Amino acid sequence: MRQTLPKNEHGDRYSCNTLLTSAPEHGLREGAGTSCTQKVSGENGDCGIGTCRGRIVPLLRQMSEMLSDSSDFSGALDRLLAYMRKEMGIKRGMVSLYDRESGRIFVHRSIGLTPAEEDRGVYFMGEGITGRVVETARPIVVSRIGDEPSYLNRTKSISGGLDLDYSFMCVPIVRGSKVLGTISAERRYDDKWFLEKHLDVLVVASYILAHALELYLIENVDKVQWENRTRQLINRLKEQFKPPNIIGTSAPMREVYGLIRKVAPAWTTVLLLGESGVGKEMIADAIHYSGPVPEGPLVKFNCAALPENLVESELFGHEKGAFTGAIQSRKGKFEEADGGTLFLDEIGELSLGVQAKLLRVLQDRQFERLGGNRSITVSIRIVAATNRNLADMVEEGTFRQDLYYRLNVFPIMIPPLRERGNDIVTLAEHFVARYAKETEKRVTFFSTSALNMLTRHNWPGNVRELENVVQRAVILADDETIHSHDLPLTLKSPLVLENSAPNGLEVRLANIEYEMVVEALRQHRGNVTEAANALGLTRRTMGLRMKRFNLNYKSFRQAASREGLSKTARKG
Repeated sequence: MRQTLPKNEHGDRYSCNTLLTSAPEHGLREGAGTSCTQKVSGENGDCGIGTCRGRIVPLLRQMSEMLSDSSDFSGALDRLLAYMRKEMGIKRGMVSLYDRESGRIFVHRSIGLTPAEEDRGVYFMGEGITGRVVETARPIVVSRIGDEPSYLNRTKSISGGLDLDYSFMCVPIVRGSKVLGTISAERRYDDKWFLEKHLDVLVVASYILAHALELYLIENVDKVQWENRTRQLINRLKEQFKPPNIIGTSAPMREVYGLIRKVAPAWTTVLLLGESGVGKEMIADAIHYSGPVPEGPLVKFNCAALPENLVESELFGHEKGAFTGAIQSRKGKFEEADGGTLFLDEIGELSLGVQAKLLRVLQDRQFERLGGNRSITVSIRIVAATNRNLADMVEEGTFRQDLYYRLNVFPIMIPPLRERGNDIVTLAEHFVARYAKETEKRVTFFSTSALNMLTRHNWPGNVRELENVVQRAVILADDETIHSHDLPLTLKSPLVLENSAPNGLEVRLANIEYEMVVEALRQHRGNVTEAANALGLTRRTMGLRMKRFNLNYKSFRQAASREGLSKTARKG
């Protein structure tokens, strides 16, 4: 059954034009526009301000097209709000979204509100009229704002006076059983008929927006929150399984992280084993700062740094007059580390005499200062490290067997760099960033040939050697990329060295040639003809260069294929 227009004081129905010009009592004081040009008379009139089918149907069609053809949710909202302002005469209108994760109901799009007022328009479930609409999933209409105590005016847009005579309507945007948001509007109405008609427009619009809003929330709100939660979880896992001061995620290092995680909470003595330069000191840092007293002292002592007659005084301290030059008492490393961790590096270099005195400290945590007779008790964790094979030293008689068993409570073998796979590249990039910042140079990349040289090298000096190599390369680099000729000769391919003259110029030229050939093949995805043309060579000459450097075009095609698949996966 169609609604009819209201009657005037003489009992006659208004026509559309009459409503626009001669009926201020019907809520047209705000300059609501000219939404209807159709003349209507009699009992079958169905056109009122903002409710004319000739205006509403195009609106709904345009919104539906935006949402179905281009998924333009924001465009559909803007079209609705423009209609509300121009055709319905709405003074203030809002589309608010409900964030289920935080419980916030916030203004997403609006008309008649400043950015500051939008920011203040935040509600929670059950708060004010908007919060009640979200809670009940039913529209609420307030005929006069000044008479409604639950109208909270969070936006502070209502300042009193004529604003208190405004009506407020709020409808939920519902998808299934979930309330996703609300559409609300403020305007002065003197006739309930128009208020109900405008409410019907907003309800129909909410039905059209519901599905698109659900997708929008999933893609732009829920997805972001899910990504943030995932990122936080990953960060927690990284902190749990990988100490923050160590770089590398290779399988051997993950095993080390697992051992660190297990031993760190205990006061157990730890023995770090591995080649020189693998990062034993950083592992000791990780154990301490992941331990029960990370705020306690971490004292480090290199057992090979001092002669034998000074090591005992450094470790245990001495009393005044204990030896010539001891003009005052002094604490040793054990006392300094009380309540924390003592890291004894290169412990295999200690003499047998000092080893005997160290044995008691490890067993009872007690010792006497040099020249003193008072026992000092400390509460410390001992972390020892060596690059020597202590078991072989025990057999040779150069290391005490009882001390070895005291130290070897929880051994951790640190893998050499050559066994850490892609950690080499990760570490190299870390050192590039560090030394580029120190030298104020814009060096950020490695060329393909330079990366190949880094990954092929055996790294006898491990991480320490890699750091030194990268630092030197950053200093030598002339542009943003580190090339193979910026790396030392010790990293050069044996094939290049064999085919080059022994002097430095020939070696450098050969490596520049190698790098250019590799880069051309990479850029042209293994196409030998195109790579040769790019270098100004014939295909036959290019083939000879590739044979010289033992390069196969198939490996470049495979690499390009893998790169393409990776990009496709990232886009997907």
